[in-house]
Amino acid sequence: MGFYAERVLPRIINVACGAKTGKPLRRRVCEGLAGEVVEIGFGTGHNVPFYPASVTGVTAVEPSDLGWRLAGERVRAARVPVRRAGLDGQSLPFEDNSFDAALSTWTLCTIPDAHAALRELRRVLKPAGTLHFIEHGLAPEEDQNVRDWQRRLEPVNKRIFGGCHLTRPTADMLTNAGFKITDIEVFYEKGIPKPMGAYSLGTAVA
Repeated sequence: MGFYAERVLPRIINVACGAKTGKPLRRRVCEGLAGEVVEIGFGTGHNVPFYPASVTGVTAVEPSDLGWRLAGERVRAARVPVRRAGLDGQSLPFEDNSFDAALSTWTLCTIPDAHAALRELRRVLKPAGTLHFIEHGLAPEEDQNVRDWQRRLEPVNKRIFGGCHLTRPTADMLTNAGFKITDIEVFYEKGIPKPMGAYSLGTAVA
């Protein structure tokens, strides 16, 4: 990792992901989480205030040391224990059937091998364990113009935001990895250009 990725990008992401418009979405995606939760792409901890009381502990998987340090105040204020215990969502250092639920927020777009990460989440989730997700990705099929713009902008977006893709098909990735989607809403976030704001929010069962 170079200087930009190690020292600059986590600060950019901390500010971008801390926008007020994202808070209602974080609250929604965290609803229903319970028991022991693994969160991949923990970032700087913007989900922490929205963990419900039914969560007993969170295991944070986050590769950036600076990102984890920037999360410090939120982690210390958490109502549940939050521990960092993994650096790579593509290879989780946990036993099979370890967690009751998993959380991924704007992570599958950036992780190099999203399919490997989803396979790992299935492995460490208990039978019928639930993945809660909100991801941006490929726009709906009927919005071909938006998809065209996503393909044009993706190379620049990847360079600026550490490999973040705009064209990954969230629902297809989940089903191809063996998850059963139990609830999903596809929408555009208000105030964001459509190519960057095509979101999928929902739950899936391992």
